Amino acid sequence: MSIFHLAYHVDDLDRARGFYGGLLGCQEGRSTDTWVDFNFFGHQISLHLGPVFATANTGKVGDHMVPMPHLGVILAQDEWRALADRLERAELEFTIAPTTRFAGEPGEQSTMFFHDPAGNPIEIKGFADMAGVFAT
Repeated sequence: MSIFHLAYHVDDLDRARGFYGGLLGCQEGRSTDTWVDFNFFGHQISLHLGPVFATANTGKVGDHMVPMPHLGVILAQDEWRALADRLERAELEFTIAPTTRFAGEPGEQSTMFFHDPAGNPIEIKGFADMAGVFAT
């Protein structure tokens, strides 16, 4: 099994810890005064203090224009639903609220888009059947 590592900038490590660790439930790993690692649903992200990358809603997916670039993860449907429920209860502001797209088609998926406190866009997908992730 391979896991990805992604490093990107945030503007406040304490707010990032509250969001990724507290709200999303990601376990914190190593850190210094200028960066912190998290277990992002089985993958390693490293959040470094610095200027946040520019994004724009230029990715057309179905009926939505989505922020590009963005990071994300694919969860089993029950894990996705539990996270979506937790984020809705926390009244997180969504870019795209939890929804299902491509219903009845190959690649049917649940999705939600939101931003971290620094403005980094995140997409979380849910699949009832992981074999559908690469369906055409």
